[in-house]
Amino acid sequence: MKTDHIFYRIFQDLPETFFHLWGELPEKLNDYRFDSVELKQTAFRIDGVFLPQDIEQPIYFTEVQFQKDEKIYLRLFSEIFTYLRNNEPDLRWRAMIIFKSRSMEPTDRQRESVQPLLDSTLVKRIYLNELEVSETTPLGVQIIQLVVAKKKQLLDRVTVLVNQVKQQFTDENYRLQLLNLLSVIVLEKLPDMSRQDLEAMFSIDDLKKTRFAQELMAETKIEVIPRLLKEGFSVEKIAEILELEVEQVRQAIAKLN
Repeated sequence: MKTDHIFYRIFQDLPETFFHLWGELPEKLNDYRFDSVELKQTAFRIDGVFLPQDIEQPIYFTEVQFQKDEKIYLRLFSEIFTYLRNNEPDLRWRAMIIFKSRSMEPTDRQRESVQPLLDSTLVKRIYLNELEVSETTPLGVQIIQLVVAKKKQLLDRVTVLVNQVKQQFTDENYRLQLLNLLSVIVLEKLPDMSRQDLEAMFSIDDLKKTRFAQELMAETKIEVIPRLLKEGFSVEKIAEILELEVEQVRQAIAKLN
């Protein structure tokens, strides 16, 4: 399962989730913007950064690690200190590393040079398989835990969370945003799940409105394009019939050649 984009979506849609994991919410959560940062004149790109509007507030860096990497800390701290050097050296900073499990950690010897930083209050390490969640756990943390949940547990938890989202959020756009996030996680972890089971879990009406379903419908329409071409329909007519953009049809045809 590709995880980076899942966490990026969670932290963008539910930024408070990061701070729940950290253990404290900032006074002005809305003053933080989650983004990726490219470090100029280097090969570095920091994929997860919470940038504050007020420079007196700390900047938070985050790294998600689901594979063994003995240089993870060296790379992360190199990126952080390069960012500080290129911006304001006196910026306050914090860093969170999210591991799939404790077994993904570098060995004691491999992290010896950075252990003082790891032991400081500036850095927090999270092990997803050790997260304990309940019905009172913040929604975003419950969603994050799905990433490492076993199949049976995943289906049970998603069903509960879908119902929770439907009951808790009345704003349709935000509700669909969360349902779409849940549907993406389910399909990433269970790619062979049938459409019938997915519809039963989310309800047909809600599922049809999610971004995932809209992309799926577009893909289904594109599969019809070769047959319409053989029937002699023009690009413009095909776009009209399938309710697609002309450019979408042209791109699909180009892939056929």
